[in-house]
Amino acid sequence: MNKSIVFYIIGWILNIEAALMVLPAVCAAIYGEKSGFAFLITIGICLLFGLPLSLRKPKNKVFFAKEGFVTVSLTWIVASIMGALPFYLSGQIPSYVDALFEIISGFTTTGSSILTNIEAMDKGMLFWRSFSHWIGGMGILVFMLAIIPMAGGESIHIMRAESPGPSVEKMVPRMKSTALLLYKIYLGMTFVQIILLLLGRMPLFDALT
Repeated sequence: MNKSIVFYIIGWILNIEAALMVLPAVCAAIYGEKSGFAFLITIGICLLFGLPLSLRKPKNKVFFAKEGFVTVSLTWIVASIMGALPFYLSGQIPSYVDALFEIISGFTTTGSSILTNIEAMDKGMLFWRSFSHWIGGMGILVFMLAIIPMAGGESIHIMRAESPGPSVEKMVPRMKSTALLLYKIYLGMTFVQIILLLLGRMPLFDALT
């Protein structure tokens, strides 16, 4: 087991999650919500652990299916633990277990919720809740493959471990290019649907979420 490459990728995941939380933090700032500080605290925690791990580049870059499955499993655990913190730290969801359930529901696109009145949450938290579903829709590791510097075709082991289907193949020769292509399509579809909702006279925030 090449533990160094696994921890390296986990470090990048934490950095990426910190970057993704900037959007709901900005949303909270726009609406003047104090709960937005929960995102800043969580971003700091993610970077505290993520930066040291990602800066320590592994000497051995060998990456096989075993590392792929371990990486995917740990990524879901770490991303969920950190992703639940804004809900909990802000007091929007007082129970950390409930907050964990809510974010796992988002990252797995399950759609389940412990909330009885979802709209009562602050706008920043509503954005993060919906954004977690969007991230999970394609898979956080697919996003990772699109931007993290990985070695050659070995990154396909991550894609195979992340995807629910029986088999995964490259759309183009390089795995990174495949991930980028998938996200361009995903972003394009998202943009079109937002425009259609706006044309249907839905408010901008609701169209985005």
